[in-house]
This record gives sequence, C-alpha cells and structure tokens, in this order.
Amino acid sequence: MRAAVIGAGAVGARVARQLVATEAVAELVIVTRSRPNLAASLGPRARVVPDEGLATGDADVVVVAIDDNDVVALARRQLEAGRHVVVVADRPALVRDLLGLDPVARRTGRAMVVGAGFSPGLSCLLARLLASDLDQVDEIHVAKSGTGGPACAREHHRALGATATDIRDGRGQIRPAGSGRELCWFPDPVGPRDCYRVDAAEPLLLARAFPNVGRITVRAAATRRDRITAQLPMLRAPHPEGIDGAVRVEVRGRLAGARRTVVAGSTSPPAVASGAVAAAVAIAVVTLGAQGAMGLSQLNAPGLLADVVERGVRVARFDGTPV
Repeated sequence: MRAAVIGAGAVGARVARQLVATEAVAELVIVTRSRPNLAASLGPRARVVPDEGLATGDADVVVVAIDDNDVVALARRQLEAGRHVVVVADRPALVRDLLGLDPVARRTGRAMVVGAGFSPGLSCLLARLLASDLDQVDEIHVAKSGTGGPACAREHHRALGATATDIRDGRGQIRPAGSGRELCWFPDPVGPRDCYRVDAAEPLLLARAFPNVGRITVRAAATRRDRITAQLPMLRAPHPEGIDGAVRVEVRGRLAGARRTVVAGSTSPPAVASGAVAAAVAIAVVTLGAQGAMGLSQLNAPGLLADVVERGVRVARFDGTPV
C-alpha cells in the first residue's frame, strides 16, 4: 500500500508517523513546504515533496491534514484520479461541502471520509460503539475539551462565536454558540469542565449515521475569557500544539424495554489522537474498498476502534472498563 499525507502541521506530522510505522504501508509521501527535513526522522520509506502532484501519483489513499478553501477541489482531484481520500478537517461548512462529493466518490469507486480526527472522528466511533449496546437510540450528546495545533485552536475560537445547531426531533435547531452551560465529566486527568454549545460538525455527521435519533448536541469546554473574546479576533497567537484533551460521548436509548444511558470517553492530546484515527481510517478504507462520502459513524470497518486503541489512544467506558 502507498499513502500520501498533505500537510505536516501538528496533526499531519502525527498521521505521517503513524502511517510509516504501519507494516502495510510500503511508501509514504508527505506534501509540505515548511518541513523539508521531516522524512529524515521517519525512515527510508518516507519522502517529502513540495507539490501535491508529485506526491500522489501512485498513492492508494491520500490523507488531507490541512483546512483551507482549496480542500474541496483538492479532494475532488484525488477522487477523480482514483484514490481514496481521508480528510481531518472539522469545520462544519467544509465537512458539508466534502460530503457533497459523494456522487464523485461513488462514480470513481472510492471513499471520501470526512472528519477523521479527534472530534469529529473519535467521537463518531464512540457513538457507534455505544449505539451497538442499545436496542434503540434516542439521544447522542458529545462534549470535548482541548485543541490540537494552531488551526484547531482557531477553529475552536470561531466555533464559540458562531451559531450552534442542535438536532431536535430530527430537525436542526439554531442556538447561540456559547450558551447551554453544562458541567461535563471527562475521564481523568481532565475531569469536570464547564461546556457550552459550539458550531460543530458532529450533528451533521451523526444525523446521517443515525437518522432516527431525535436529539444530538455538541458542547466544548471553554473558560469565561474564551466566551468573552469569541466575537473578537484572536488576541494572541495560538499555541503550537495542545497537550490536554478529552472527548466524552453519552448515548441514551432503550435496552430490553428499559431506559438506559451509556457513556464512553477518551483523554489524549488532540493532535496525537487525530493522527492515530486518520491513519487507522486510511488503512481501513483501502482494505475494505469503501465507496462514497461518509463520516466515521457510517464507515462499516470492523476493528477500526481497536486499531485506534492499539495506536496508543486510551478509550474507556464510564463503568471503568476499557473498550
């Protein structure tokens, strides 16, 4: 298998390290102009090129770890060239546009997997895991804490100052981002954090995977300063990479006629977890020969979450048992 990674920021570099450590990957190409010496730390199977066309000539799968206005056109080019595409970006408008490439992906017989990061990404895998424990799923609630690299920090800032979409009775309901304060308990060492509504991609992705679920919400941990400054330009440069991160997924429904609530979560540096998730998904789509545009809750890949865990991401149910 040959793979390519476009972008070598906090997440892209992690994806590259995960892929080059995978035995099934015979060659890895990283597209970056900012880190020309990255390949030296990855070994002989990796090389760095400055241009997308040089990187993807014979790749089976391309992981896109950048978030800009060219991603949709880039993904379309890769699909039409006969390559699977995995995109880490979490911006809702971008996710929606990428899902719109479903006809292209099906025509070319390739997969367009969207939101393959920490949240969305790992959150969608946890939702699918918990839903399998129930006979009927009525509600899905996602909470997240922390950010990855600078692009992720900027997205968190934007999402707190935008409008959020909750799914209620199967329909989108617009709410002010930064509202709906809720104390959410994340796995240790993150613990309890005040979380608020944000503009996130999970409602769109989870509603596609669970069309009969009546309520879907997403919240993110934020401080008072985060909320006050959300309507302003970022007052300082974002950090190079976040360290503390967590995601929590709560699914409510019925089992054997009784109401049940099941919860799972993970603590990990978001960029590290995103790298593991994106690499595992890249391997899975090539192995399965998946087709069409989808989020991770729709990707029917047995053992995908187990592969993410094997790559070092800690995941546990809230009854104390590991996943």
